[in-house]
Amino acid sequence: MRGADRITGAVLLVLSVAFAAGALRSYAYWSPSGPGPAFLPFWLGVAMAVLATLLLLSAWRRPDPGDPWLPQGAGLRRLALVLGTSVALVALLDTLGMVIGTALFLVVLLRGLDRVSWPVSVAVALATAAFTFLVFTWWLKVPLPVGVLGF
Repeated sequence: MRGADRITGAVLLVLSVAFAAGALRSYAYWSPSGPGPAFLPFWLGVAMAVLATLLLLSAWRRPDPGDPWLPQGAGLRRLALVLGTSVALVALLDTLGMVIGTALFLVVLLRGLDRVSWPVSVAVALATAAFTFLVFTWWLKVPLPVGVLGF
């Protein structure tokens, strides 16, 4: 885990410094009436940089490499299923639409990860897709991606 912590800490440190610098470059830190629009993003970037530095220091001070950070066996298969299904959902979103894509995504995950029965998987997927459609399309008036079937 130590190697993954080093890489993660270094990447987060670079991103947080860039975030804080970008806030100062794009917005005013202070305005006549008090803190400006860069105040909060700058200090969030500083806090992220401090935490990333602490992660880096702890990774370098730890003598043992720790557990491997990538899962093995069944855990790796579960991770691959979730990542593969997520990528497929994003890739097919314009073709399938959000409602059908969400339903298929949930059926694959429920069946593949937890071996939930077909009737329960389909019922949960359809209920979730319908709820998502009702909340975003009808209530919030946010247009969701529509597929070839019009959903």
